Amino acid sequence: MVGLEQRKRPRSQKPEGSTGRRGNPLTNGDYEALAEFRYRLRHFLAFSDIKAKNAGITSQQYQALLAVKGFSSQTPMFVGELSRLLLIKHHTTVELVDRMVKLGLLQRTADAHDKRRVLVTLTKRGQLLLQRIAAIHFRHLGSSSRMLRKVSKLLGSV
Repeated sequence: MVGLEQRKRPRSQKPEGSTGRRGNPLTNGDYEALAEFRYRLRHFLAFSDIKAKNAGITSQQYQALLAVKGFSSQTPMFVGELSRLLLIKHHTTVELVDRMVKLGLLQRTADAHDKRRVLVTLTKRGQLLLQRIAAIHFRHLGSSSRMLRKVSKLLGSV
């Protein structure tokens, strides 16, 4: 496969009817940038899927571990919040949490203030597994958390 850097072509004008930022026309360069971003994202996600599978869990389980660890440092993570972060339905999240509890990766407890809400936390085993897989991801990206936050912020503004 020819690398993306080797596939660069001269940039020409936009196709008719296309609009981009603030109504400005999209250029071929814009489409090229979007295509390259999507390619690199798919490439990273495929890498991530393989690393999760090699560690004995699914990609979705890795994403859940990462979400619980990454988004619950300030406030506790509840099943509903995990559902929102993983972009899956609540009942699907409940099933995912059930499987992860059986694997010893997550622990659930009832909210002391609202018994209808379920708090989800990592077990020691879940933390160790997440640490191992996340370190592989960081090495693969060759980046720092500061750079990842900048990319995330840029994507959030889109």
